[in-house]
Amino acid sequence: MTITQEPSAPLVAVVGATGAQGGSVVRGLEESNKAYRVRAFTRDSSKPAAQDLSKRGVEVITMSLIIENKEKVYKVFEGVDFAFLVTTWENGLKEKEVNEGKLLIDASKAGGASRIIWSGLPSYDKLSGGRIVDAHHFESKAIVTEYARESGVPFVDLQAGFYGTNLLGFLPFLLSKQADETYAFAWPVPPTLEVPFIDIAQDYGLWARYMFELAVEEFPHGKSIVTHSEMITLPQMARQLSEVTGKEVSFKHISSREFGENVQTAGFPAEPMVAVWKGLDEFGWKSTTPHTVLPRRTRTWKEFAGTSDWTKVLN
Repeated sequence: MTITQEPSAPLVAVVGATGAQGGSVVRGLEESNKAYRVRAFTRDSSKPAAQDLSKRGVEVITMSLIIENKEKVYKVFEGVDFAFLVTTWENGLKEKEVNEGKLLIDASKAGGASRIIWSGLPSYDKLSGGRIVDAHHFESKAIVTEYARESGVPFVDLQAGFYGTNLLGFLPFLLSKQADETYAFAWPVPPTLEVPFIDIAQDYGLWARYMFELAVEEFPHGKSIVTHSEMITLPQMARQLSEVTGKEVSFKHISSREFGENVQTAGFPAEPMVAVWKGLDEFGWKSTTPHTVLPRRTRTWKEFAGTSDWTKVLN
């Protein structure tokens, strides 16, 4: 059903609607057999993605959702029934992300939201008892998660799993050419680790829609759920990528030190990435909810790999 402007339809506030997660949420609502009004926010309404949303019936609001605009932010959340919230990590600005995340929670609550879905991440600091402290972009989101749990509004921490698009060159240290001209997922984790692969564009919004449409008594208030299209190990991912591309790809277990060196060579700060992968090694990456509960079949890793452009990576 297309998005509607009918006042009787529930109003969903979608933050980040021109990005990966928020854009997927809008598409997920469009797939539903229920009608929704959608209010989206952008800092630049001239962007093609924002203009496309308008053409699809979305109410597009041009605004920066920052503390300095607090009163305006509260105003644009008035009358919402549901809210999908996400913040963007800016390197070194943990406090900024925390404050903006709390602002979104407060504005959603004041605006009347009966359900809040927040895109959070786990705290490896807390899980490790203070041993893993450098995953800063995880910690800021985890602080907002705890704040939201205390808001009194039905709330779910809907964590994004492992983006398949991360392997298409955005994070080049995750899939790289080896000295023998083959390719490898060279990670400091065991081969038994199950990765919650997600086709973020196709399937993240399906999870959000599922949460919005659950009966009141079934809504998993306060829970953290890792969204995924498929749970799969890295050796399985490597084998299937080989099958669809004809390239020789394998999984290679490496040390955290070597992983950090690879991260730095690729031009990224090593400490936060090493901390995240230490957390994955120690605590795994499981979801409390299987993808089979969703209203349609999700896309597998092999399907994603078979339709993606690997020329920048497997060259």
